[in-house]
Amino acid sequence: MDLSHRPRRLRRLESIRGLVRETRLDVGMLIYPMFLVEGEGKREPIDSMPGQFRYSIDTCIDVCRQNLDLGIAAVNLFGYCDDKNDAATGAYAADGLIPRAVTAIKAELPQLCVQTDVALDPYTHHGHDGLVVGDEVVNDPTVDVLCRMALAHAAAGVDWVAPSDMMDGRVGAIRRALDDKGYNHVGILAYSAKYASAFYGPFRGALKSAPKKGDKKSYQMDPANRREALHEMQLDIEEGADVIMVKPALAYLDIIADARASFDVPIAAYNVSGEYSMLMAAAEKGWVDADEGMLEMVTSIHRAGADMVLTYFAPRVAALLNR
Repeated sequence: MDLSHRPRRLRRLESIRGLVRETRLDVGMLIYPMFLVEGEGKREPIDSMPGQFRYSIDTCIDVCRQNLDLGIAAVNLFGYCDDKNDAATGAYAADGLIPRAVTAIKAELPQLCVQTDVALDPYTHHGHDGLVVGDEVVNDPTVDVLCRMALAHAAAGVDWVAPSDMMDGRVGAIRRALDDKGYNHVGILAYSAKYASAFYGPFRGALKSAPKKGDKKSYQMDPANRREALHEMQLDIEEGADVIMVKPALAYLDIIADARASFDVPIAAYNVSGEYSMLMAAAEKGWVDADEGMLEMVTSIHRAGADMVLTYFAPRVAALLNR
């Protein structure tokens, strides 16, 4: 047996392992997704996502301030809407929950990067990301509403809008709409490769936004497709996306790696609700160590090539990294 090479020499001590570590997590790469509700002083537990809550604007600001102290400098907001209708008019109301939240957060924490979800599913009875005519989710009329939604968020002071709908051409349309109104400083974090995944279930429970009829496979991507993801990402880059995103993360690490090898733009990945809840459920049973598991999850996403990670674990990961 030839033992002239002994890789274990580089694993003997934590001090040595730290010196040769190839992938290093940094708190600055974490984005915390948060769910908002109307009211004051609210912190409603989400049954499907243990440890996560629906926050009113005031409590959201408190959490954002705590996260900033940990080094988490970005938040991605999702709004719960009671006033749903088939035209999704609540999505672009100037006095809607998300625009009010953006204005309030930026007034208190101007250094925070505030990002907002742009899609129609929380604002419609049917729960689809776009407008529905007959049994079809229609593309171009949906894009018009998404542009109005992005403009409402921009007027409120948002830093990045994050279109998650997967309609064709929406990145370019939003970019033009923002620029035409003087919001050329607002960035676009595009959900470029968003797959029709089983791992979104807990999220839909949090917003009560599951589709009432049918599924989202006519606009979200087929999980079997790899080359198509690169095509979608290329289109979004050409249309003006500042950051492209892969969602979900763990079952699509190959897609993240493909994106990193193919494009020079910043890449985000979303460690989604199902990934979060699976680990939390296993940890509750004592089958998995939650802290070890979440660090391994986020490390794998970063190792695959993501520059930033949206994760519900962000505060716990930051606390561990700051020890």
